[in-house]
Amino acid sequence: MSIKKNIKLMIHSKHMLPSITLASFLESTVVPIPLEAILLPLMQKRREKLWLIALMTTIGCLIGALVGYMVGYYLFDLMREFIMQNMTTEAQFAEFQERMKTDGFWFVFSTGVTPIPLQIAMLAAGVTAYSIPLYMLATASGRVIRYFGLAMLVYYFGDETERLIKRYKWQSLALGLCFVILLWCFIIFK
Repeated sequence: MSIKKNIKLMIHSKHMLPSITLASFLESTVVPIPLEAILLPLMQKRREKLWLIALMTTIGCLIGALVGYMVGYYLFDLMREFIMQNMTTEAQFAEFQERMKTDGFWFVFSTGVTPIPLQIAMLAAGVTAYSIPLYMLATASGRVIRYFGLAMLVYYFGDETERLIKRYKWQSLALGLCFVILLWCFIIFK
């Protein structure tokens, strides 16, 4: 069955909200493909549940983010000796940990609002034992902007949203990239 047919079935299913939560969980953990391809038609067709769809998508992502953090944390613990002998040194790792302590929030946040796969931030945060509350706050902030931002576009522009996104995709990506670069420059040169 094609993806389009699955989306059409999900749009009118009584299991639509659990399905989008599961899809969001999978997208944040094992399938690094932007969920917007499913979210946009779903939000356009089910406007009466627009904000609930954004909320359930965010919840699924946050559950996945916590699982990903734990995978990074425990997997690194099991493989630390191998990694230190073959991939890095204790000094380099300590420097990376320190960098995560100072800039981790913005690193995680920026992966939440850009097309950079969240899995990178999950593993980095887990490996460095970054603060779980700050990690979850950064992930939630980034994904709320992303999913509720999409919901807001659908709320205001309706069926025109997809056309607007396609028309201004590159400009939006460039603007978002500039924002992330400016943010990182501010962090690095503060």
